[in-house]
Amino acid sequence: MLFSSTLFLFAFLPIALAAYFIAPGLRARNAVLLFFSLIFYAWGETAYVFLLAGSIGLNFALGRLISQRRSGQNEKKFLISAVALNLLLLGVFKYADFFVANLNAVLSFFEISPIHLDPIHLPIGISFFTFQAITYIVDIHRGDAEAQTNPWRVGLYIALFPQLIAGPIVRYQQIAQELNHRKSRLEDVAEGFRIFIIGLSKKVLIADTLAIAADAIFEIPIGELQTPVAWLGIIAFTFQIYFDFSGYSDMAIGLGRSFGFHFPKNFNWPYTSESLREFWRRWHITLSSFFRDYLYIPMGGNRGQSTRTAFNLLTVFFLCGLWHGASWTFVLWGLLHGTFLALERTRFGHWLDAAPSIIRRAYVLAVVILAWTFFRSPDIIHGWSYTVVLFGWTQPTGDAFPLALYVDRHFWTVLFIAALSTSHIPNQIWGHLRSKSGKLSLALEWTRSVALLLALILCALSMANGTHNPFIYFRF
Repeated sequence: MLFSSTLFLFAFLPIALAAYFIAPGLRARNAVLLFFSLIFYAWGETAYVFLLAGSIGLNFALGRLISQRRSGQNEKKFLISAVALNLLLLGVFKYADFFVANLNAVLSFFEISPIHLDPIHLPIGISFFTFQAITYIVDIHRGDAEAQTNPWRVGLYIALFPQLIAGPIVRYQQIAQELNHRKSRLEDVAEGFRIFIIGLSKKVLIADTLAIAADAIFEIPIGELQTPVAWLGIIAFTFQIYFDFSGYSDMAIGLGRSFGFHFPKNFNWPYTSESLREFWRRWHITLSSFFRDYLYIPMGGNRGQSTRTAFNLLTVFFLCGLWHGASWTFVLWGLLHGTFLALERTRFGHWLDAAPSIIRRAYVLAVVILAWTFFRSPDIIHGWSYTVVLFGWTQPTGDAFPLALYVDRHFWTVLFIAALSTSHIPNQIWGHLRSKSGKLSLALEWTRSVALLLALILCALSMANGTHNPFIYFRF
C-alpha cells in the first residue's frame, strides 16, 4: 500500500486515525497502531507478515536476554548472536540470489555445474526493519535504553507503519520513551498533516513527473543516446530520487507526528553541500548516522593512520552500497562515495576547503551525479556506457530520440521548481518574511494553508488519474 494512493489517503489513514483517537488510553492506542501496522504490511506482502512477526518475537526475546545478563559473561555472545541472526535474515532474503549468481559465474569459469536456486522474493522494507531491530539490540547492550518487558511495544517499534517500508531508520533510544508515554494532541495531528502534504507533493507532483523523462531516457539504446539527452536523463533522476525519498521521509515523519511520535529528520538540503562529508551529513541522515555509530566508529573511525581511515570508509560504503541493493552497480556507487570521502582526508581535502564555495558545490554535484549514473543503471556496463555519452566520447548512430521528445512546458516548470526547492533560497525568503510584523506572519500562515490545500487537491487529482509510481526505496 502506497502513501501516495487514494486507498491509503482516503480509506486506510482516516480509519486508522479515528480508531486510534477513539481508543481509551495509551495501551489501547498502541494496540490499535500495531494492528493497523500489520494490516498495512500484510496488504502488500501477505504471508511475509509472519516473517515480520518472527523478527519482532526474536528480537524481543534476545533483548530480554541481553538486558538480564548485562555486564555478565554471556551478554556479548547474545549480542553477537542477535546481530548475526538479523543479518542472516536479511542475507537470505536479499542476497542469496546475488551470491549464487556470482558463485555460478566463478563455477562456470572452471566448468563446474552451477548451483540451482529458485528466485527468493525480497520482502518490502526488510532492509529498514532489520536495521531498526539491530538498533534495538545494540542500544540495550550499550545501556542507551532499557529492554521492553512488553513484546507488543517492541512490535510497534519495529512495525510502526509510517516508517516500516522505507524509513527513516528510527533508533530505539530515540522513541523508547514515546512508546511508553506520549500525548497525542490535535496540534500534533495538524502539524503532522502539514509535513505529510509537503512530502506527498514532493513525491506526486515533482518526483513522478521527473520520473517519466528519467525512465524513458535510461531505456534508450546507448548507441542512439545523444549527450544532451543523457544529461537531461541523469539530472532528472538526480532530482527525482531526492524528491521521491525525501518526500517519503516527510510523509513518514508527518504520520508519526500525528500519532505522537517525533521521528528524526532525514534530509537537510543535501545538494547544497560543499564536500562529500557534508553531503552525507545531509543525505539519508538516519542511514549515514547508523553506519557511522554502529560500524565506522567501532571499526576505529578516523582515529588511526590515514590508510586505516581510508580502509574503514571504503568498507563502510561498500556495505552501504550493498545495503541499497544486491547488485554491483550499487556497490560501485558506494565505493565511488567512499573513495572521494577518503580523498577529502588527504591534501585534496585541504585544497577543497580553500577553494571558493561555487567550486566546492560544483565538485559535490559532479561526484553525486556521476555516482547516480551507476545507481540508476541496470548494470555496470550500461552505467559506464552512459557515462561515456555524458562526456561526449561517442556519437549516436541516429536521431530517433531527440531532446524535444522528453520535454514540454510542464516538465521545465517542474524541473525549475525542483532546482529552486533544493537550494536554501525558499527557506531563507520564508524565514525573512516570518520575521516581519505579526500581521504579515498571519497572512503568510493563511497563504501557506491555502497552498497546502491546493497541493493536496492537485495530488488527489494526479493519484485519481493513476499517474503515481512506487517509491524508489521500496526495492531496498
